[in-house]
Amino acid sequence: MVQGPMLLVILVLSIAFIVLATAKFKIHPFLALLIASYGVAFASGMEVLEIGSTIRSGFGNILTYIGIVIILGTIIGKILEKSGAAIVMADTVLKMVGEKRPGLAMSIIGYIVSIPVFCDSGFVILNSLKKSLVQKSKVSGVMMSVSLATGLYATHTLVPPTPGPIAAAGNLGLEDQLGLVILVGLGVSIVTMLAGHMWAKVAGKKYTSAEDHETLEMDYDVIHKEYGKLPSAFKSFAPILAPILLITLGSIANFPTLPFGDGGLYTLFAFLGKPINALMIGLFFAFALLPQFNKETLSGWVGDGLKDAAIIIMITGAGGAFGTVLSSTPIGDYLGSSLTTLNIGILVPFIIAASLKTAQGSSTVALVTTSALVAPLLPALGLASVIGRVLTVMAIGAGAMTVSHANDSFFWVVAEFSGMDVSTAYKSQTIATLIQGIATIVLVFVLALIFV
Repeated sequence: MVQGPMLLVILVLSIAFIVLATAKFKIHPFLALLIASYGVAFASGMEVLEIGSTIRSGFGNILTYIGIVIILGTIIGKILEKSGAAIVMADTVLKMVGEKRPGLAMSIIGYIVSIPVFCDSGFVILNSLKKSLVQKSKVSGVMMSVSLATGLYATHTLVPPTPGPIAAAGNLGLEDQLGLVILVGLGVSIVTMLAGHMWAKVAGKKYTSAEDHETLEMDYDVIHKEYGKLPSAFKSFAPILAPILLITLGSIANFPTLPFGDGGLYTLFAFLGKPINALMIGLFFAFALLPQFNKETLSGWVGDGLKDAAIIIMITGAGGAFGTVLSSTPIGDYLGSSLTTLNIGILVPFIIAASLKTAQGSSTVALVTTSALVAPLLPALGLASVIGRVLTVMAIGAGAMTVSHANDSFFWVVAEFSGMDVSTAYKSQTIATLIQGIATIVLVFVLALIFV
């Protein structure tokens, strides 16, 4: 196999290829990652007859853990979207926070909704509600839009069972510590959300959008009527909160101290805490949101969820293949030994993810690719412990939000649905994601100094 600095050249070229292929030549990330896997394997001198089996095992191994989980999560998100449960959650948060703080309410709503629902869909779902609040509260449309967008973005990149973070956790070997990833992600993403909201308030004073100059006829009643009879708050929150609670209890049950003992109670929580089992229960709660059990809901809504999941699954599998190829070559050992001399540890995954995100636009691709790339580097970076790997997921998530601009579909969703021109969107939304990424990695860096 190839040795020495040439390994670094191969790695840089593979990353450059992924970025150029997806950003400039518009090649689908699945194909870009798969081609890069073959390129690294051949260039590094891997045994030719082992290349195919290595890629196949890498693709299959990650999906063995994450495939069904992603599918269940996206189906739950689709049901929340179509049943009006997301609107109910928004109303509940508004009542708790108070209508005098509509911007903070929008941030919290986004923070909650984006755990199971993709941030693009979440913004579209909640846009009518946001517009109604802009008119009712007489506040800045830019402030409200950026508050919602950054709230959605915070959990989208940091909290499982959103596909990107859960795939990153799988790539880093945290299958049995997913509850810890969720707990840390929920805590870190609060800071991320608040950083975005604080910038939103600043941007709202400096910039305006079409929403600030239009008269809106739609109000709460009209929005609610669009969905018909809305579910209760309990039914709306249960599909999200039940899996998170069960996964967390499962992780607690597996603590070395065995707080639930090693008998029937341990078995119960350990079983329910497995992500696939927890999300299956979440799906049963989601079924309670269906207005009726017919072809439209049981086939149509579920089918839409499956379509959303398919692309993420393919990209995740290809990322797993790429990571397995990298770990089968000396690249990880060489790069790790080189980077340790720089003493930047937890910043390495952040820098890689931020570079990928900014260049090619997809947070999910940045999360999957970076986690696969850094997995073999963790021992050399001093991040091989459980908490080290959890914080690595957070660092990658911080990079995967830095920054959202014209090559990111979410940027255009926010700009178009908020009536922002491109210049205003860059000054408000793009800067917001930069601030969120920096605030998050600063917090993660401090946590790494304390706990790693």
